[in-house]
Order: sequence, then C-alpha cells, then structure tokens
Amino acid sequence: MSSYRTTSVGDTGRNILLLTPRGFCAGVVRAIDVVKIALDVFGSPIYVRKEIVHNRHVVEELRGAGAIFVEELSEVPEGARVIFSAHGVSPAVRQEAVARRLAVIDATCPLVTKVHLEAKRYAQRGYTIVLIGHKDHDEVIGTLGEEPTVSILVETEADVDILQLPDPSRVVYLTQTTLSLDETTGIIARLKQRFPLIEGPPAQDICYATENRQLAVKAIAPQCQALLVVGSRNSSNSRRLVEVCELAGVRSYLVDDAGEVKSEWLMGVQTIAVTAGASAPEHLVQDLIASLQSDHGFGSVEQVEIKEEDVRFSLPAELVPHASRLTSITL
Repeated sequence: MSSYRTTSVGDTGRNILLLTPRGFCAGVVRAIDVVKIALDVFGSPIYVRKEIVHNRHVVEELRGAGAIFVEELSEVPEGARVIFSAHGVSPAVRQEAVARRLAVIDATCPLVTKVHLEAKRYAQRGYTIVLIGHKDHDEVIGTLGEEPTVSILVETEADVDILQLPDPSRVVYLTQTTLSLDETTGIIARLKQRFPLIEGPPAQDICYATENRQLAVKAIAPQCQALLVVGSRNSSNSRRLVEVCELAGVRSYLVDDAGEVKSEWLMGVQTIAVTAGASAPEHLVQDLIASLQSDHGFGSVEQVEIKEEDVRFSLPAELVPHASRLTSITL
C-alpha cells in the first residue's frame, strides 16, 4: 500500500521522502511505557538493567525522569525494584534477581520472548539450536542463555560452512529478531544445504517492524540518491536499514539526530529519503526534516506509506491496573 502527503517549504527542487512505517515498534512503546508507569506508580528509585531500548535519546530522557540505568544486577541494592530491558535476559539473570530479592518488572518484547520459548521447547526435544544473530548483542546473549549447552551462534554463511553438529537430524535454526532479511535468507539457505533435515520456527523470528522498515527502504531506494536513518549505533535494526539501502546501491547514513548530518553527504542529492529505526523517537525525525529544510536547502516532503502497522502489546500484568497513569514524558 502506498499513499503520499506533500508538505512544501519553498520550491528548491530538492525534496524529501519520509517513509512510513518508521520509528517506534510495539515492543519499544511497551518497554518505554513500563518505565514511565513504574516511575509514576512506585516512584524513584527505579533501576533498569541495560538500556531499556537501544536509543541514546530515550535513555537520557528516562534517566532525567528518574530511572537509574545499570549494566548488571550487582549494581542494584538488594530488595530494590528493577526493570529488564526489551531485549530480554537469560535465566541466570532471573535467578540472580531472585537471590537478591529484587522486585522485577519484565519489559522483554513479546517477540523476543517467543524466541526464548522456542529455544526451550526444542532443547527439551533433544535438538541442537543454531541461533542466527550478532555476537554480544543483548538479545542474543539472553537467548543463548536459555539453553547454552545445546545452542550455537552463527553470524555468517562462512560460520555455517565450519559448523559441526552432534546430530544433523535433530537441529533447528532460530534468529535474532532485528536482522536483515536478505542476510538471514542466505544463511538459512546455506544451513539447509548443509543440513537438509534442519527445522525452523513455525513463524519467522524476525519481527514485523524490522521487516516492514526494510521493505519500505527497498521500495523507495530507486527514487532517491541518499537515505538518512535516525537511530543509535547500538541499534541492530537501525544498522540493518543502512545496509539494506547500501545493497540497493544508494548511499545511506545512520544518525542519532539532526546534528550529526554532514553537508558533504548531501552534495548532488536531489531526493533524500528519511526513516527511523524501531527505537528512535518521532520528534528526532521531525527535527531532522526541519534541519534538512532550513539548513540544507530541501523543500517539499512527501510521506510515503508502504504498509500500515496496528500492532499493540499488553503491559506486564503488575502494571495493567496502572495503565491510565502514564506520565507526561514526551518521546
């Protein structure tokens, strides 16, 4: 589905294509709401293990509202309240929380939880689990921690080529939720070549938002000379958007905000596309549009809607009664 809305700011001959869908996905909205409601209901201190989502601006704003971000549970006082990030945690982290008598609110994205449950189910059936993902990403660390003795991480097709399995007839692949569709397709194809009996998840693990934003970038690539992706550098799905556009032959740049845009990137560019990763706030996108128009000579804005999204996730059970008490934090 495609629709267009044009906003003109002078006739400069240079225009902006603003992609939809972009920005916050349902899992990110849920995770941010969890922190906001917890602060409002329970007050400070509220501790958050790791970044609640991978965006510097989101973390800074929530920190300003009173959230205390820590890397490990050892930094949280015994008996305090802590929130697990949208990327999920391993059972070892959950056990540590119990041992330290922490009051846990789990903001893990339901789509990440789906992958964790798949890993446990296949492990119980005696399968080796091949997880396709990026080493050291918070989501991957948590998923590998579910069944570490039977899980193997692969990042590339070359990793598949050297893979040795105890029983090639009982193996399943799962994926990180924020990967590139094209990259993952190649790895899965190589796995099926080497291990014809390999199984996959009943439904793909790559999340709807990651897929939709990549499809939008692919659709618009022939119409622009450059793409700007709003997102932080530790955001996997944002980096994948850059890669998808570059594979389509179009220059692409990842920026945390409008202040990072360099004029030389825009030389010779008549049409530029703008999108945002799934953890990037919309106000950063609007700031970027305004900067392109006021500082870089771009004029009209065409909003291009590739696909409509209406996914919503419910809050953790302990916060559902307080859903109406969302604070006024604007993200």
